[in-house]
Amino acid sequence: MKSINDLVASAKTVCDRYQAGRIERETVREWVLGLGAYPPPHGDRVREAAEWFRLHNREPVSEDIVLVDIDRLAAISAP
Repeated sequence: MKSINDLVASAKTVCDRYQAGRIERETVREWVLGLGAYPPPHGDRVREAAEWFRLHNREPVSEDIVLVDIDRLAAISAP
C-alpha cells in the first residue's frame, strides 16, 4: 500500500492521460486491479473502481462505459 497522497496523485495522472487518449483502457484496467488496500474513503473508491473494471473487461467498449471509467478514476482522487 502506498500513501494516500501517492494514490491521489497517481489516480489523477492516470485519469488525465486516459481522458486525453494517451493511455489504453487495458493499461488503466490493469493499474486499477493492481492497486492494494487503502483506508476509507479512498479504499472504498478503489474497490468500486476495481469491481467496475473487473465486470467491464471486454473490448471494444462504448463511449458510455468510457465515461463511467473516467468517473470511477476521478472518484479515487476526490477528497
